[in-house]
Amino acid sequence: MDAINTDAYLRRIDAARPTTPDADALRDLCLRHLRAVPFENLSIHLGEEIVLDGKALVDKIVHGRRGGFCYELNGAFAELLTALGYPVTLLAGRVMGEEGLGVPYDHLVLRVETPEPWLVDVGFGRNSHHPLSLTERGDQSDPAGVFRIAETEEGDLDVFQGDVLQYRIDQRPRQLTEFECACWWHRTSPKSHFTRNLVCSRLTENGRVTISDRTLVITGASGRQDRTLAEDEILPAYRTHFGIDLDRVPEVRATASAR
Repeated sequence: MDAINTDAYLRRIDAARPTTPDADALRDLCLRHLRAVPFENLSIHLGEEIVLDGKALVDKIVHGRRGGFCYELNGAFAELLTALGYPVTLLAGRVMGEEGLGVPYDHLVLRVETPEPWLVDVGFGRNSHHPLSLTERGDQSDPAGVFRIAETEEGDLDVFQGDVLQYRIDQRPRQLTEFECACWWHRTSPKSHFTRNLVCSRLTENGRVTISDRTLVITGASGRQDRTLAEDEILPAYRTHFGIDLDRVPEVRATASAR
């Protein structure tokens, strides 16, 4: 990524260019990314193509001022971190769901060296706000809760929030193109959570703001507020809370859930 796009990306997340690629700067970049760039699957319900290419992802998030899901968010963030001088490795994960671990390449996360290795994940919705140490096996406190990383007998890494397994990471380095099949599955399969649900969510300084289908949910210091949006309120809500300008309301497509 060239200097112009790097500076544009930093403006997108309201971050200064780090003087050195260290752990403190990484921590700040992650938090700012979570607060500025929403986790969203609107492209699936707008019929938009999702292209797993570094330039395309940066164009969407930075110049299109959109968000995305794990492949897009972590894929684009990897481009920024690499441009800032961080050694970055893409890793594949499998998310734990009601029926067990998901499909291979179910999730994309980043290993970032400062030179201490960190687990960086700005594409998992409600996750840790800060990077997690990949060498620590005890509890790691975070504003989102207590996290723990445990190594399996096969050498994979299990990431827990509290006592709940969030996902399992294969530690072998991957390329972005290796995630294309799983990305296609997530945006087309009737078994995918993303084809059956519509979400746009962003961390805030005091909590979180989310649009789930037609419901606006705002959590903060004063608690939680839920409100069903009228049809003429939906597009303005995306613009107000996420800075996303859409020309039509995204709809959960019946064809996606019926395939």
